[in-house]
Amino acid sequence: MQEGKKNGFLSGVKNVTKNYAMYIALALIFIMFQIWSGGRFLTPRNITNLVNQTGYIAVLAVAMTLVLIICQIDLSIGFLTGFLGAVAARLLLLNVPIPLTILIVILFGAALGLLQGFIIGKIGVPAFVTTLAGEFAFRGLLQLITQDKGTINVTNEAFKEISQGFLPDLFKINLFGTEFHGLSLIIGAIAVAIVILSGLRKRNELKKYNLDPGSIGGFITKMAFFSALIVSLVLLLASFNGISWTVIIVVAVTAVYHFVLNKTKIGRHIYGMGGNLEAAKLSGVNTKLVLIGVFISMGAMAGLSGIMITSRMGCAQPTTGAGFELDAIAACYIGGVSTSGGVGRVLNSVVGAFVIMSLVNGLNLVGVGISYQYLIKGIIFIIAVAIDVRSRGRKALG
Repeated sequence: MQEGKKNGFLSGVKNVTKNYAMYIALALIFIMFQIWSGGRFLTPRNITNLVNQTGYIAVLAVAMTLVLIICQIDLSIGFLTGFLGAVAARLLLLNVPIPLTILIVILFGAALGLLQGFIIGKIGVPAFVTTLAGEFAFRGLLQLITQDKGTINVTNEAFKEISQGFLPDLFKINLFGTEFHGLSLIIGAIAVAIVILSGLRKRNELKKYNLDPGSIGGFITKMAFFSALIVSLVLLLASFNGISWTVIIVVAVTAVYHFVLNKTKIGRHIYGMGGNLEAAKLSGVNTKLVLIGVFISMGAMAGLSGIMITSRMGCAQPTTGAGFELDAIAACYIGGVSTSGGVGRVLNSVVGAFVIMSLVNGLNLVGVGISYQYLIKGIIFIIAVAIDVRSRGRKALG
């Protein structure tokens, strides 16, 4: 009996390790760069910078997850992000209030997404061609809107707070001889409680419907790992300036998309389209409408990402957004989105974005040249896709 329990515990730990390999890989990347940089990587200031650098890519990756799930692609979002960020900068120069600027930019992005979705869904032009044309068009528009000055500077300090600011420092908590941002610690504790309660609820639901919830060992390992990850990150952030508004934005966007994908009819239709397009049509799903909706979503998030990058840089430039689409797509595939569609989770795509940006941040920190950075990112990208293809090939054979 004891041997059986031991084997069950070890089996659970093994399954968790396999299912959450990406999170473990991210932790290993952190440890590797901490050693390689001589202790400079896991500092409160650098982790705060990393989080803020990742924010605008993570937002794009969340929306791109839906695009890839339905077996489409969007190559235009890099320069679309840059263009919409420049639109925001222009509106601020005209003294348009910040809330109205944000609303206009996101709605404009949604309208451009609608246009591309209509061309793909209704006219039938392939997404690759449509969004490649969009990339050229938005690059031209970005250069047009910035050609007067080359760089449009943002002087509105409140707007800069969107990606440069932090939650208010209401009180301090002294732990281990260090003062921490009190509000951030409380939010971290709430996050850990939500993770554990959510895990328990999901486990109880599986039991209720007589489904295998997995071993208790696996569950404990998973909860301990995620709790430790959250606590470590929050402690680092709280010992500097606390949790940034970028974190709040990314968490909010991820939560909304997670809910839509997993708890609504729209989410089921999206997964159904990606899994089997013909079956989805036969079951009554309006696949063209879903496709257009997904591209509207992508455009809106490009608008939000443009606001975030312009806020962070404090300006809009003719080259802003170059390569963002590649980082977003790579983040999704590293996060486990299937190359054949129908499979993907927005939270994993956010973690994939952190993997990509951690590499960039760490390699910059240790002085590795940009040429080698692109090479390393390319190798990691192809490995991630190769693992996906091989694993799905084995499942098909098995």
